[in-house]
Amino acid sequence: MKRFFRRLLPASMRSDGTVIPVVRLQGTIMAGGGQLRQSLSLASVAGVLEKAFSFKDAPAVAIAINSPGGSPVQSRLIYQRIRDLAEDKNKRVIVFVEDVAASGGYMIALAGDEIVADPSSIVGSIGVVSASFGFTEMMRKIGVERRVHTAGANKAVLDPFQPEKEEDVERLKALQLEVHQTFIDLVKDRRGDRLDGSPDLFTGLFWTGKRGLQLGLVDRLGDIRGTLRERYGKKTRLRLVSPPRSLFSRRLGVFGIRGDDGLGDVGAGLLRAAEDRALWARFGL
Repeated sequence: MKRFFRRLLPASMRSDGTVIPVVRLQGTIMAGGGQLRQSLSLASVAGVLEKAFSFKDAPAVAIAINSPGGSPVQSRLIYQRIRDLAEDKNKRVIVFVEDVAASGGYMIALAGDEIVADPSSIVGSIGVVSASFGFTEMMRKIGVERRVHTAGANKAVLDPFQPEKEEDVERLKALQLEVHQTFIDLVKDRRGDRLDGSPDLFTGLFWTGKRGLQLGLVDRLGDIRGTLRERYGKKTRLRLVSPPRSLFSRRLGVFGIRGDDGLGDVGAGLLRAAEDRALWARFGL
């Protein structure tokens, strides 16, 4: 009789089997957001992470990552929030790499006590990149003159409408090296002796999950359902934790526009979407 009444309860209220909360982190990583794009930032994921780690009886939190990278600052902030919650709530973190966890996406993956990847997923790209366009020739051809007035000799460095200066590029490279070293230190701190010492690890190269296992970037190959049921039993249930969506957001979503961005400049949104597409395309996605 007791078993009969238990079957009538919603799955969330049953006591049989272990419940593992699952958070999906997908998109490019950047502060704020934009139209026509799916992005990650601390502000956009903090609430859902808090909710996932609040599952009192869950021994672990599963995080599925699918990101080509983006802002190093937001990547580290998300990483740090996951680690802080794991320590505060005494939860194990298991990260699952889907199509790609590269660059900033891999930085977030480092928050896992264990990283599990599909054999064909993409991991790595431990480096820093800056990209822009130069429009000086185009402006000359169409007869447009650029006028910039600054207080401070370096206020307009790397202006895309002015010729590139060697000293500005060197200054940018120095900054990149500092950010890169922070990334390298984090990888070494989190992966430790699991890294195989390959000289290519920190050059920005990326690899399949299968090769990433050999390099020590991931701990095992597998999928989320199979891995968690093997670890916590066949009755293990996965509970997807998602952020709430407003009615306004859902309606705008029909038209391919994120509701939390309002109705701003669609042209700018299309340009940002093209930048996102370029990030994913680097990994053949």
